[in-house]
Amino acid sequence: MPKTFSDSERAYIKARLMEEAEKCLDLFGIRRTTVDELVKRVNIPKGTFYLFYESKEHLLFDVFCKLHDEVQEKMMDDISVMKDGIDAEKLTDLIFRLYKSLDGTYLLKLMTSGELELLFRKLPPELSKLHTDKDDFRVEELVAMVPNIKAENIRVFSAAIRGIFISLLHKKEVGEDVFDEALRVMIRGVVIQMFEGEKQ
Repeated sequence: MPKTFSDSERAYIKARLMEEAEKCLDLFGIRRTTVDELVKRVNIPKGTFYLFYESKEHLLFDVFCKLHDEVQEKMMDDISVMKDGIDAEKLTDLIFRLYKSLDGTYLLKLMTSGELELLFRKLPPELSKLHTDKDDFRVEELVAMVPNIKAENIRVFSAAIRGIFISLLHKKEVGEDVFDEALRVMIRGVVIQMFEGEKQ
């Protein structure tokens, strides 16, 4: 009979699994992160792992979503404290800084190596859709926070912002010496189109 855990034990084990999975992703990547390594680090039996996660991929997806949510939350917090209001230039700078903060993280390494794509292929399609829907919702929140942003085409703007993020994988092809400037131009292009009647 499986061991039962109190709510606090469950919360602790789940938090530790997430913490160690994040460390393993940084050290080993997705392929070389194993359930055996994770349970050893958290000091739980292997069977206990499966009480929390259906697979290693489900845990790693949770870790990826946590980082993603933290980045989006930071952007929303930064917008909410802007005292002078926000315009296309300020929003461009904000998104640019957030993208640059991810440069060199394990997330970018996983994307560049193709391992993140491998992870998504192993997950049920509804999880990917849930992630995309959540992105669209966050863009809706952004629209609500910033006056003068067009409310229509939220899904298109959300997809465009994801597309620009993916360009981080192609620095060499774009040209490393001009990449930051090109990244800012791409972000500004999308942001200007988000603003209604913004003078250019």
